Amino acid sequence: MWRKLIFGFIVVPLGVVLIALAVVNRKPVQLNLDPFGALDPTIAFEAPLFLFLLGAFALGLVVGGIATWAGQGKWRQLARDEAREARDWRRQADRLEKELEGLDASPRRARLPAD
Repeated sequence: MWRKLIFGFIVVPLGVVLIALAVVNRKPVQLNLDPFGALDPTIAFEAPLFLFLLGAFALGLVVGGIATWAGQGKWRQLARDEAREARDWRRQADRLEKELEGLDASPRRARLPAD
């Protein structure tokens, strides 16, 4: 339910805005990655502005996903440990259940009254 609301109120309008920006900003612009060479940059790219906007959005998604994945590492480790422990307890319960069934299936000796 919450995911659908978040998707509807955040992702859809953001997508509409990005598409509108992509349609309006089709002229090539220069992205200068050299802070010291403003007049003659050594590292510069020329592309339509919407490509830089979409690239920044994609980079943000990737960085956010990696940060979330790294932050949840301790919970994934805990889940693996708990699953391993539950599996061990289940094996032990099955083994004890089989032993109990073996004891129940063995013929019972009749008790003789003590003289």
